[in-house]
Amino acid sequence: MPKIVSRSAVSSSTEAAPTESSTASLKVWYCLCGEFLLVIDKNLKKLPRRKTDGAVMLRCRDTPSSKAAVFKLNVAECDPVLIKRTNGYERQWRYACTRCSLPVAYQTAPHPIKSAPFLYLVWGSMTMIQGKVPQEAWEGEEEVHNAMEE
Repeated sequence: MPKIVSRSAVSSSTEAAPTESSTASLKVWYCLCGEFLLVIDKNLKKLPRRKTDGAVMLRCRDTPSSKAAVFKLNVAECDPVLIKRTNGYERQWRYACTRCSLPVAYQTAPHPIKSAPFLYLVWGSMTMIQGKVPQEAWEGEEEVHNAMEE
């Protein structure tokens, strides 16, 4: 059996400027139950939000003015739901966590994922720290509680 010998040297510097590849790292998001949901190359907090429900908008298709987001979503497909809006109705094809079935995303075109121009992520349904509920998950909770007391 031939013997393989490998020699390598590792060098690093604390004074070196960060490279493009080190600053463009992927972000991992988890469901509130701790299940892996999303890996994406963008910061969700810097992406545009939908005016109707505050969902984070992920562009799924390139346009002349902007590029599509690069992401992988680990979810289960759900049945479409009809939502009443102020100017009519909207059909949503939803996606839920594979472990706890929490709705985490939707789009306005039939499955599969990325078949619509945008995929919408439900704000507050994901966290970057596995097992920790983000503060955004409690947004609007006071209004719901007050409405239930009346």
